[in-house]
Amino acid sequence: MELTEKGYGENDVYPLVYAIMHRVGFFVFPDHQILDLAGPFAAFETATRLSGRSVYRFDTLSRAGGLVAGRGGLPVATEAVDQARPDTLVVCGGQIESMLKPGEVQAVARLAGRASRVASVCTGAFLLAEAGLLDGRRATTHWRMAHRLQRSYPSIEVDADRIFIADRGVWTSAGVTAGIDLSLALIEADHGPELARQVARELVVYHRRAGGQSQFAPISQMEPESDRIRIALSFARDHLHENLPIERLAEEAAHLSVRQFGRAFRRETGETPAKAVERLRVEAARVRLQEGSEPIELIAQAVGFTDPERMRRAFVKLFGMSPQAIRRLDRDSETIAHSLGPAA
Repeated sequence: MELTEKGYGENDVYPLVYAIMHRVGFFVFPDHQILDLAGPFAAFETATRLSGRSVYRFDTLSRAGGLVAGRGGLPVATEAVDQARPDTLVVCGGQIESMLKPGEVQAVARLAGRASRVASVCTGAFLLAEAGLLDGRRATTHWRMAHRLQRSYPSIEVDADRIFIADRGVWTSAGVTAGIDLSLALIEADHGPELARQVARELVVYHRRAGGQSQFAPISQMEPESDRIRIALSFARDHLHENLPIERLAEEAAHLSVRQFGRAFRRETGETPAKAVERLRVEAARVRLQEGSEPIELIAQAVGFTDPERMRRAFVKLFGMSPQAIRRLDRDSETIAHSLGPAA
């Protein structure tokens, strides 16, 4: 960090005020996702502009410097990591195979050793994991890649439901736009909630997004690698209206001991069996909410929730809103679509 000088008028009591300038380094590699860079960069740049002070300074970094092409071929000018000393290191996501090359991993490990805070956007968590920076920590990533991250790095506690997670100075975030949520949280940690709110308003995004990442992460689309776990998920989907304790899934569906089943299920899906069953029920309930006019009470019974209140709590946890609110939102969207008529 550096001190920056801000002048005041000659009649002010204090002629000079010093503010802490925080250097943010964005690390990219060939085939990075350009929005993983552009979203956080815009948030920190907007914070600097709105504050009227040089609170952040930026470096776009790569292993060797020069122009680095992202996915789609758009080139980004970068500086080599050799002399860079960021206060906060933000590792962008992108093509996993490209980021995990030894040179990229070593560069991030060196940069992280000089930084006071490390963060990743989307699949950038894989680069932090390969560099050993997530060992023994909680982390998140894009929902589609969460089970792969858990399977590849079992020492990490992966939570696919979170927009972002901070664990002892290391921050990870979910899909592409979650990099903005992460940046707003970092700005709030540095300068308080008011500046973060101003930045969110300027960028026309939520200051704190409601709910978790689960709204984008349908567990019904997961494809575990082993037949036993796939069979267990199919069994759960077919018997949602019944009681589904882990013992039943393990013994009746997967034909494994409870301990073996629990470990295998978490490794291949990134979820506990109980959490997966709850999410399957929520997904089934949401379809019924959207496609019909059944009472909430009947939907709750049909998908295996013992009462509407339990279903409401599950919806709020996963989506940030109740079943009734989601039904109203869907109906309002349909009304707007009908009023606009067919596209020209």
